[in-house]
Amino acid sequence: MRFTLSFDTDTSTIPDTVPTAASAGSDLQGYAVHNACVELNRRLEPFRQKLGKDASLSALAGAAWGDRVSLSATGYYKAPGLGYEWNNMEKSGNLFMYFTQGVAATEVEVNTLTGDHTVRRVDIHMDVGKSLNPAIDYGQIEGAFTQGQGWATIEESLWLRHNGAMFTQGPGAYKLPGFSDIPQVFNVSLLRDAEWPNLNSIKASKGIGEPPLFLGASVAIAIRHALKSSRADAGITEVQDFRLPTTSERIRMAAGDFLAKKGAVERKSGGRDGFFAHI
Repeated sequence: MRFTLSFDTDTSTIPDTVPTAASAGSDLQGYAVHNACVELNRRLEPFRQKLGKDASLSALAGAAWGDRVSLSATGYYKAPGLGYEWNNMEKSGNLFMYFTQGVAATEVEVNTLTGDHTVRRVDIHMDVGKSLNPAIDYGQIEGAFTQGQGWATIEESLWLRHNGAMFTQGPGAYKLPGFSDIPQVFNVSLLRDAEWPNLNSIKASKGIGEPPLFLGASVAIAIRHALKSSRADAGITEVQDFRLPTTSERIRMAAGDFLAKKGAVERKSGGRDGFFAHI
């Protein structure tokens, strides 16, 4: 006898399901699975009492099958205490069950002559509540940070001048982080030895799929500080232009030396970056 738990968010498998978006998969689907397991345990309890507490799951399932007790259960879950209404602060509930916090310290090396940069080291400390699976959470944090790093440094959006359509619609038209962009030293740790007595999520865990993405902006901020130091050493006092993403071109132009000034192109009034007349 074999049990199968289905986590597919597909109406052909689970009716009335919702997508695993906004880092809510574990909170919603996880608790729904928990509720389904509670129901199955309730059905199996009479057989545990009959066969003894040391009876194997296969023996319990076989006995339940013999008595025609269903071994299929569907769980549903709704986060408690929510009910936020936009622009209705007086009668609204909470918008979120909790907040996920994290901190990142990033060290970069910038080549002001070419505009290239290297992420030498990143240290991340993340609050994930009581982790359901630390191995998965570590991977989620590293992946989300790298995605945010790409968004903040190399993934530049460009549009076509003649029709306004976006040109950079996929990795064939814009850069995204590769092996050489990953921090040379990449340390991730989880907040431990803390208590979350009022955290009503599954096993007091926290969603961690997307929050670390914003820590990737620390790479761009570190680049800004590196440029500030370089400009100070060169005696440049003008206000530094700083816009995301911090591409190699923008880093090189922000260096502010006489060569960069010779290649500078002033933006026309009302103009936008990245428009092309032809492809």
